[in-house]
Amino acid sequence: MRFDLARFTAPGSAEHAAECRTHHSRTAAVRGPADHDELLRVRAAIATRPSVADPDARTRTIDGVPVRVISPTRPARGVYLALHGGGFYLGSAVRSDPRHRDLADALDVVVVAPDYRLAPEHPWPAAGDDCERVADWLIDHSVDEFGKSTLLIGGASAGATLALTTLLRLRDRGRSDAFAGAVLTFGTYDISGRTPMGRAIDDEYFIDAYVGHVDDRSVPDISPIFADLRSLPPSLLTVGTADVLLEHSVVLASRLALADCDVELNVYPDAPHAFTGAPTAMAASAWADIYRWMSARL
Repeated sequence: MRFDLARFTAPGSAEHAAECRTHHSRTAAVRGPADHDELLRVRAAIATRPSVADPDARTRTIDGVPVRVISPTRPARGVYLALHGGGFYLGSAVRSDPRHRDLADALDVVVVAPDYRLAPEHPWPAAGDDCERVADWLIDHSVDEFGKSTLLIGGASAGATLALTTLLRLRDRGRSDAFAGAVLTFGTYDISGRTPMGRAIDDEYFIDAYVGHVDDRSVPDISPIFADLRSLPPSLLTVGTADVLLEHSVVLASRLALADCDVELNVYPDAPHAFTGAPTAMAASAWADIYRWMSARL
C-alpha cells in the first residue's frame, strides 16, 4: 500500500487546507434527504437547475441500461466506466458531463456513464445489476465500438461503492482482469450497522431506501468491506480527513493491501465528503493526482 504524506507537508499545503476549510464552512454540510418526501423535493429542485449537458455527448442503451458516452477530441487511449454518486437515490450521468468532458480530453479516454436505476423505486441489487451489465458489455465490445481494450472503472461516494462491487462480481466470474484499474473516491464500503464505522451512518435514509428490505447488510455486494478482496485490479482511494467516511477508505486500503492488491491511498487534509466538487486548490490537487494515476494505466 502506498500512502503519500506530501499533501500534509508540501509547500502550500497549509494554505490549501485553510482555503478548503473556509470554503466548506460557508456552504451547507453535505447530508442526504432525511425521508422519501425530502428526497422527492431534492430531485425536483435538481430538475430545475440549468442544463450542463455536453453538446457532443451521445446517449445510447447498453443491454437495457441508458448511458452517456463522451469521446475525446483526440484518438482514444482507453475507456473509463464512470459511475455517478448520489447515495444510490440521487444523481444522473448527464449532471457529470462537465467533469467527464474534462476527463475525456485530459486523458484521451472515452467516458461511458450509466444511468443505473435508483432507490427506493429500484432498491438493491438493481443499481449493481445495471453497472455489471455495462461492464460486461464493455469487456466484450470496447474494441469493436471504441477501438481500445484498456478499461478503467471508478466513481465517487455511492459510485465508488458500485465500482468496487462491480469488480467483485466480475472477479467472481473470472472477468475483473479486463479492468486495468479502479478509481474509488470517498466511497461507502460498510453499511452493515455492525461496526463502529457502519453504525456512524446507520441512521441515514439512503440506507433504508437502498437496502431497507435486506436483513443482513454485511453481504459483500452491499458492504464490500466484508468481501474477499483478492485478485482485484490496482486501485486508487481518495478521501479527506474531514469526511465522515474517512475510516471506510482507510480500512478498505488496508484490507486490499492484506489481499496483495496494488493500492494507493491519498488522504487530503481538512477535506470533507464530496470535496472534489468544490472550486478549491485542494480539489484541483486531488483531480491532478487522480488524472496522473489513471494516465499511468492507459
